[in-house]
Amino acid sequence: MMKKLMAVLCSLCLMAAMLTGCGGKDTETPTEGNGSEAGSDTMIALITMDSIDQHWVTLNEGAQKAAGELGVTVQFMAPNTKDDAQQIECVNNAVSAGAKAIIVAANGPDAISSALKEASDAGVKIVYVDSPANVPAEATFSTDNKAAGQTAGEEMKKALAENNVTSGTIGIINVNAATDSCVMREEGFRAAFEGTDFELLETQYGEGDAAKSQSIAENYITQGVVGIFGCNEGSTTGAGNAIKASGNVSVIGVGFDKSDAILGLIDGGFLRCTMAQNPDVMGYEGVQAAVKAINGESLGGAVTDTGVSVLAKEGGAQSEATDTAASKEWKIALITMDSIDQHWVTLNEGAQAKADELGVSVTFMSPNTKDDAQQIECVNNAVAGGYDAIMVAANGPDAISSALNEASAAGVKIVYVDSPANVAAEATFSTDNKAAGQTAGEEMKKALEDQGVTSGTIGIINVNAATDSCVMREEGFRAAFEGTGFELLETQYGEGDAAKSQSIAENYITQGVVGIFGCNEGSTTGAGNAIKASGNADIIGVGFDKSDAIQGLIGDGYLLCTMAQNPDVMGSMGVEACVKALEGESLGGKVADTGVSVLTK
Repeated sequence: MMKKLMAVLCSLCLMAAMLTGCGGKDTETPTEGNGSEAGSDTMIALITMDSIDQHWVTLNEGAQKAAGELGVTVQFMAPNTKDDAQQIECVNNAVSAGAKAIIVAANGPDAISSALKEASDAGVKIVYVDSPANVPAEATFSTDNKAAGQTAGEEMKKALAENNVTSGTIGIINVNAATDSCVMREEGFRAAFEGTDFELLETQYGEGDAAKSQSIAENYITQGVVGIFGCNEGSTTGAGNAIKASGNVSVIGVGFDKSDAILGLIDGGFLRCTMAQNPDVMGYEGVQAAVKAINGESLGGAVTDTGVSVLAKEGGAQSEATDTAASKEWKIALITMDSIDQHWVTLNEGAQAKADELGVSVTFMSPNTKDDAQQIECVNNAVAGGYDAIMVAANGPDAISSALNEASAAGVKIVYVDSPANVAAEATFSTDNKAAGQTAGEEMKKALEDQGVTSGTIGIINVNAATDSCVMREEGFRAAFEGTGFELLETQYGEGDAAKSQSIAENYITQGVVGIFGCNEGSTTGAGNAIKASGNADIIGVGFDKSDAIQGLIGDGYLLCTMAQNPDVMGSMGVEACVKALEGESLGGKVADTGVSVLTK
């Protein structure tokens, strides 16, 4: 009876959305044929695992923001609890009501696959957020959950070491055995403890319910565990509440997701930390992708890592608040390495959008080319111009440090985006470049193996020997080839210029290289253009950053793939951090990984 009532409610909500979203055409049947361009009569269904967890509420907020900007209707229709049958009913109801796209966080890889396949067959575009199913989709926006789970494990190990605890049992509370995102978190967490003297107990499942999870955690505590890991918001809240009720704060609680309850438990010392995702980014980018797909654009099933950061009591990160308008129109200078690369243009777009939200001004004041003297001049101009904060992507760790020290001494707040300098800052928002570089190397190795190539020379094109982000990418790339039969040639520097990088790549090709790695947008574009000009598509080109030129080279087969960052996220989070610092909040110099994904043909 409850399921039937839920189906009726979902259907009524959808029909109401259609009536309000069709520009007054309250008696018109929704148009079929979901390939038509998105407009004011376009309805997109957002179906998450439940409608209660703050994670999903925040995801919906990001989706609604994008919907408002793009002039479409997004109907948030989720069960009030995690239930496969209810989620299937919502999918079916979305199709019946004429949704042109469904954005979904699947309960499991197979639980709702049949319903999603039927929706896809009916022409409905599918986009995944947070957790995918085993049905092809236009795109997926989620966290690299295995890596984040391993980070959670490392944080617990660190806390136990601080308590001089080197062995003992650890409990794990998960949602269920099917939800892919949470299963991968657990897998990563367990991997962190391999080779240690800790015993990880059999996982217990609390269905994401805080009360059930608390009971499980209480049983773990009576068994004498030294730590408890919660795999989602409800699991984490339950674990923290159990530790609080026991009074035994020596039990280390580590979890996932961000909510007021979790932040309060961290602040009270009952949880060590939580892995905070970016659900608003998932929702926002999910809607953007859905609209692109409706408009006929092919997204190629791209998977985008929307990033994660560790929120702990240390440094005040646990007290992050939701976005509110600034108390005054603070002046923020955004200084990137240049003003030409699409990477920096996109970063500026993210910064401007957040500035509009918060009621502050951001001035994009960057050199037209990568030049230390010009970047120093921009920093000095920002100070002289009375700017309150500087967001900067430093050319190198030391090149502009003196200017930044003077700015900081003058009371200007410093926030790094993409690439930091060796000067203390409020916060840094960047990619884990070494890890991403190693991923690039693994992708090239795989492609070479597919060709039967197990040895040969590989060229590397970098920006310069000082830009920290690019240096770390190269370091990670080289690490991927350690112990192989490949020889990585001496790095050549193209200053991020596509034409110079193409000349370098052409020289590499004349030397008979089997692969070329470009460390940034210009380097990658140059490498792809050189491979194209040579006519030798057997040379494996792998690079960094996303631009129309790079995607075109991938589409034509002249580049294998590129590591796509999230510069818009860097810009948005950077502005938010500037405002918080200017409003008196201590950010403790936190470093947040804004994620990366592999874009291929």
